[in-house]
Amino acid sequence: MTDRAAEIAANLADVRARIEAACKAAGRSPEEVRLLAVTKTFPASDAAILAGLGVRDLAENRDQEAAAKAAEVDAPVRWHMVGRLQRNKARSVVRWADEVQSVDSPRLAEALARAVAAARDAGERTEPLDVLVQASIDGDPARGGCPLDRLPELAHGVIRSSDLRLRGIMAVAPLGMEPRAAFDRLASVAGELRTEFPTARELSCGMSNDLEEAIDYGSTCVRVGTALLGGRGLASP
Repeated sequence: MTDRAAEIAANLADVRARIEAACKAAGRSPEEVRLLAVTKTFPASDAAILAGLGVRDLAENRDQEAAAKAAEVDAPVRWHMVGRLQRNKARSVVRWADEVQSVDSPRLAEALARAVAAARDAGERTEPLDVLVQASIDGDPARGGCPLDRLPELAHGVIRSSDLRLRGIMAVAPLGMEPRAAFDRLASVAGELRTEFPTARELSCGMSNDLEEAIDYGSTCVRVGTALLGGRGLASP
């Protein structure tokens, strides 16, 4: 095992131990919480190491970097788009992404649905695209996300297409807001969304610095980068 692989393996063990401890404190099973390893700005070799260590969900936030990395990593992993996405990137994203967690507008949902249909017609993918709607907890459009009161409208836009599968809701705790307050608000909205849209079971929230609080409020997917791979590195070309 190389020094880098040993470093990542140790970090992964620490993160998994944190998830297990947080689940125990919340009275939940660790099997309820999926670890999504955020590999943005790190080389494909790091993503391959994580895959070799049993991590099956990898996330990126830029299409160009992700497309190249997904092509380079030869491993049975699912790729997730978690960054802000422009509609003109939809055609490219659906070629490599199994799931997009950052759908924040009906127009983006429509663009993704058209792109998936075209990709399926071209033989570039066989399955619909899993989708999470991104919520803006504080309503600040600068950070992306859909205002909370418009999430049902957005969810309806997703389910209109047979090429998209609504899986849940994603959010980031806003800067300046105490994570518990943010996740409490999000958990309430997520519960309401599940009532109206039963397939929306996923609650993606919590990162390296606040995954314990997120798990306490029902997160089913934590997105962890820094705690696994360290400070932001140089992406593969």
